[in-house]
Amino acid sequence: QVHLVESGGGLVQPGGSLRLSCAASGSIISINAMGWYRQVPGKERELVAHITSSANTNYADSVKGRFIISRDGAKNTVVLQMNSLKPEDTAVYSCNADITTRYFSGTYKYKTQAYWGQGTQVTVSS
Repeated sequence: QVHLVESGGGLVQPGGSLRLSCAASGSIISINAMGWYRQVPGKERELVAHITSSANTNYADSVKGRFIISRDGAKNTVVLQMNSLKPEDTAVYSCNADITTRYFSGTYKYKTQAYWGQGTQVTVSS
């Protein structure tokens, strides 16, 4: 079993900052890419930021220069530092990770799949 648990969402005024954290736990062999997505009602979920196992990052154009994604491999965590927040950043933010696990089926086998956190609400409003 693998779980992703997010924390750090909440209400903040425009121009403020929030820090989202996502911790992965369970029978993890390795974590490949990790990322943050967001979704507002009536719209498709969109990628906010993405970081590979070698720390290469990718950001949505709308957050470049304001958000920073980082990860701690030893702690299996990914953090999204959000600065200069705008009302249009309001959404449910979800953590995603490609995780390799091991299971036994006659012999040990490995499986890589995407896991999602439960989501955390970020509201930017005065």
